[in-house]
Formats: sequence, structure tokens, C-alpha cells
Amino acid sequence: MAADRTNVPEEVIRLYDRFTHGGMDRRAFMERLTQIAGSTAAAAAFLPMLQSNYALAETVKPDDPRLAYEDGVAIPGSDAGLTGYLVAPKGGVKRPALLMIHENRGLNPHIRDMTRRGALAGHLTLGIDALSPEGGTPANEDQARSMFGTLNPDVAAGRCAAAVRFLASHPQSTGKVGAIGFCWGGGQVNRVLAIEPALNAGVSYYGSQIPAERVPGIKGALLLHYASKDERINAGIPAYEAALRANGKTYELHLYEGADHAFNNDTGGARYHPEAAKLAWDRSLAFLARHLGAPPAVG
Repeated sequence: MAADRTNVPEEVIRLYDRFTHGGMDRRAFMERLTQIAGSTAAAAAFLPMLQSNYALAETVKPDDPRLAYEDGVAIPGSDAGLTGYLVAPKGGVKRPALLMIHENRGLNPHIRDMTRRGALAGHLTLGIDALSPEGGTPANEDQARSMFGTLNPDVAAGRCAAAVRFLASHPQSTGKVGAIGFCWGGGQVNRVLAIEPALNAGVSYYGSQIPAERVPGIKGALLLHYASKDERINAGIPAYEAALRANGKTYELHLYEGADHAFNNDTGGARYHPEAAKLAWDRSLAFLARHLGAPPAVG
């Protein structure tokens, strides 16, 4: 079962969001959490309500018989060693392709599950591991976040763009490619749309925006999901939306009331918002069908 969001104060959720995005180290986070909670024991009780529980990351089972899997698939055209997790419905039918871009914790069990969800929705789906040229996503989340802190976002965007081209030319692809990204990956969706014309549509979940001067490079359609309580990311919405409008870009924007940053992550404890997650996912699939073509049904 997911953690009860109502038992976690907003101040604690804001603190955890700051910690997970590089605003403090673990020691400082725990010290401040203890101050808020009132005791070490109370702080420890909050942790399971905040941290990822990857036992929940099997919405689609890793061995679902309807799907075919290829782990560690090589992605050419970028840094040596770039790989991903490729999942496709069985049958060999050509399908619209989908790139799944992870948060700042890499290709973890939750993003693998999201990749399988994309495939079960009918897409040839690739979950990229943007850290694979550096040795791959580590199991330790603190280590993963530290690695992302040293990864140049534009270098990462080049890796994601190579994955888009790989999917566009894949024999099981129709040639139409979309991308869905979460948090760090949502920011990457915005970046890649501005540099890679083969990306036909992008869905950004609570991702950082790109500067206005990069917006003219966007060729594909864009769907933006934001959480009403996500002040850090939402501060960039007005300027981004103004630039999208000024440049005549095709986009949709939805703000989910009562939701926090990372509301889609059903392994992520208190920040998970099931109603917002379902609505955003349904909207994402409908958006991709409009811009990539409806995928064939999965048997």
C-alpha cells in the first residue's frame, strides 16, 4: 500500500523535495527533519512515508507474457556505452515508439515499470539509462543523485536525442516517436524537443523549463503536467508558456490541484497522488495517440 499522504506535513514534503534535488546533503536533511518532527524517533517514522518502495514497482510484471524485453540494448550515435531497457508488445507489428526518461535516480525499478506500462499501452518503449556511459544507474539513490549533479544537462539531452533517433529507425517502429519524462526527465523532454526534430511529441511531468531563446527550436507537440504545490518548478511556468505562445508552438498545460512534485511516482510515498497520476497518464496516452497515431492493441 502507498503511504498515507495525510500523515506527512507539507513542511516535511518540501524538505524532502529540497533534499532529493541537491539542496542539502543527507546529514543536513536528517537534522532538519528531526527538528520538524520533534525527535529522532519521529523523524525515523516519517522516512518510510517519503522514500521509494520498489516493492510497488510491478504494476506490469517484469515477465508479463504479452511483452518482449531486451535489457542493456545499445543506443548508437552518442557516448560510448549508452544503453536502455527496450520493451515491446509481442507480435512484431510496427508501433509508434516511446522514450521513457527517468528522474534523477536513473533507470530504477519504478522507471522500468513505467517502460512496461508504455509498452502495454501499445508502444515500442525504451527506458533510457542516461548514466550508462558512466557505468549505469547505481542501486543507491544518494549516489545516483550525486552522479546526476555532475552530468551536464545538454550532454544528457544529446544522449536522449540519440535514443529518439534509434527508436525512429527501429524496424518495429512506425517512425513516429514520443517521449515521456519525469522530474529530471521532464526537463530533458523540454530540452530534447528543442534539438531533435525526430521527436514528434513530448510529455513533461513537472520538468524544469528551457530558456525562451531555445523555444523556437521546438518542432514537436508538447504536453506539460505540473503539480499545484510544486513552487520550485512552477516558478518557471509563466515565462515558458509566454515563449511557447509567442513562437506558435503546439502545447497543452495542466495543473493538478493538491498534488506535489513527483505525484506520478507510485513507489514514492507521500508525494504520490493517485487521482492526479491516473488523470495525467490518461491524458498522456490520448495526447500521444493524437500526435503519433493510435497504437495497435496489445493481445
